[in-house]
Amino acid sequence: MIIYNVTLNIDETIHQKWLEWVKEHIPQVLSTGHFTEAKLTRVLVKEDLGGVTYSIQYRAKSREALELYYKNDADRLRQNALKNFGDQVLSFRTELEIIDEYTVNFK
Repeated sequence: MIIYNVTLNIDETIHQKWLEWVKEHIPQVLSTGHFTEAKLTRVLVKEDLGGVTYSIQYRAKSREALELYYKNDADRLRQNALKNFGDQVLSFRTELEIIDEYTVNFK
């Protein structure tokens, strides 16, 4: 499995507007059919540059599914974000390969 991670630093002046927007954006990304789930998390470390930082982790069905997302959908969805927020949102993307997963079952 591959996790497609997008880390974003949001200017505080548009933070609430962006948060509302991203809660509509994530289902659009999932509707491409290339991912099985997504998690929106707030990064708790304060950035020297200010702003509010989030991470969105999309679980890709496979490496091939992620490549298809890049080829068919990523540019269109990124352009939508740029159109709405421009340089008030700084982002970078990483790909993570899941090696193993562990869970705890409490009784």
